Amino acid sequence: MADQHESIDLTSPPVDSSAAAGFNWFPAPPPPMYSCTLTPELVHKAREELQEKPEWRLRDVQALRDMILKEQPNLRTRLDDAFLLRFLRARKFDYDRAMQLLLNYHAGRKAWPEVFQDLKPSTVKHVLDLGFLTVLPQPDPAGDTSSVYAQVLHLYCRKWKPNDYPFVDNVRALYLTLEKLIQPEETQVNGIVILADYTGVGMSQASNPGPFLAKKVVSILQDGFPIRIKAVNIINEPRIFKGIFAIIKPFLKEKMAERYVLHGSDLRSLHKNVPCSVLPEEYGGSAGQLDLCSWSRVLLGCEEEFIVEFCQPDPLEGVVLPDSMLFEGEARGQDDDSFRGLRSQLYYCY
Repeated sequence: MADQHESIDLTSPPVDSSAAAGFNWFPAPPPPMYSCTLTPELVHKAREELQEKPEWRLRDVQALRDMILKEQPNLRTRLDDAFLLRFLRARKFDYDRAMQLLLNYHAGRKAWPEVFQDLKPSTVKHVLDLGFLTVLPQPDPAGDTSSVYAQVLHLYCRKWKPNDYPFVDNVRALYLTLEKLIQPEETQVNGIVILADYTGVGMSQASNPGPFLAKKVVSILQDGFPIRIKAVNIINEPRIFKGIFAIIKPFLKEKMAERYVLHGSDLRSLHKNVPCSVLPEEYGGSAGQLDLCSWSRVLLGCEEEFIVEFCQPDPLEGVVLPDSMLFEGEARGQDDDSFRGLRSQLYYCY
């Protein structure tokens, strides 16, 4: 087994954590050699929710590593403990499901070159600077809230207009954000919560992505990325959102569809789902004003890290994937037909 390991790079790429160091609300990435950074409270949470047993953790990682080396020896993927733990935690330490998730993770990159080719923060600086998405800072006090509540990804949907740049650039920025968010172990255990503000979203924004693009985005988030999405909170949604959700819902698994919560303009409803301590003043919270620039600085400061991670040869070259692989041959014509029907629904709601 040692000889096999020598033929594959098992170490994490060097990470410059200085960019995130200036934002004490975002933890630095773990070191290349695995050392558990979870608090006792999160260790307990991982045991209860993810079936993660600290005494078996490295044994489970080795089991997944052995599966990869045996079943996909040509797969150029990271095999270090910290990386593989992401997939085990996302699939509650089920080896087979974690293996499938890892393959989906790499297959998504191959199937969607518009998103993953030359993927680095500088190529989506216009999206980040615009404030289409940001990550809300966790509360800094010594209270327990900051360690047990999920990280909140905020989407300010009206910031994007179809004439400004292609929607796929938003997907690129979103993926980079998820890659950065999943590095700390606490996010792997707590997951993330999405807060999407649809204030001022009109027909042009709602109808632009379409089912074909929506299906790919949902496929990546549900089946191709090792992160737990605990809830999707929609705030200030217009009537047209019924049509938007009609595009998305057919591709959602039942459990994920149930995690969508529509609040309208009711902040009290939002506060029942997201603690006020993590919400900015704009949403009746106590975390100060909404800062749309800090996350941009975090990602742009990690340019070299993402070059190492994404701007490399295709990891699937020479790999034979199972027939049930994610993203295999979507029926584009069928999607176009369904889009025409859904577009009429959008106009009706609008």
